[in-house]
Amino acid sequence: MFDIGSVLEIIDDTVFPGAWPARLGLEGEEFSARLDGLAGDPVLGEVMEDEIRTHWQRSLDVSDALADELMGDFWRWYVGVLDEPLFDWFAARRPAQLTGIVSNSAPGAREREACWRFAEVTDDIVYSHEVGLKKPDPAIYALAQRRLEVEPGEIVFLDDVSGHVDAARAAGWHAVLHESTPGSIAELERIIVDEGS
Repeated sequence: MFDIGSVLEIIDDTVFPGAWPARLGLEGEEFSARLDGLAGDPVLGEVMEDEIRTHWQRSLDVSDALADELMGDFWRWYVGVLDEPLFDWFAARRPAQLTGIVSNSAPGAREREACWRFAEVTDDIVYSHEVGLKKPDPAIYALAQRRLEVEPGEIVFLDDVSGHVDAARAAGWHAVLHESTPGSIAELERIIVDEGS
């Protein structure tokens, strides 16, 4: 079971927010503050993509063209670049093992990330905005486990956020903090061998 952002995808923060604060004459903190204040949490699916765009356009006081450009840069940042060695290792687990994704996501993520063919190499994908749960809530780990019909000790999980890794371990999963692709692959393989999975 893998996370996506900063795991299967390499994220570049120079893309977003990148030059946008300076371009709009704002300090970085003010820019971020203006993006906040949505009516709900997009990661829980409480606001939709068009609502996010409308809020950002109004709070930054930008034209339609600039709002489109802003959203384009946001999605280029969000989707990032595929970590091909990690993706290939993950995809190669099938069909001998089940594979799944648990991602804290935003509305539009499934459609934008389709370019990386995640659905073709997994048995299930749990996007937080689609299920109304997000990591590190224990309920999202329970849901992902239930949907794959496996036991906690049969799962090895990779995430780049220590709190999400801790929550997975609390759920009884084997969990690895992603710090480098070679290191993660080596540790995942060690766990698989040790557990005889």
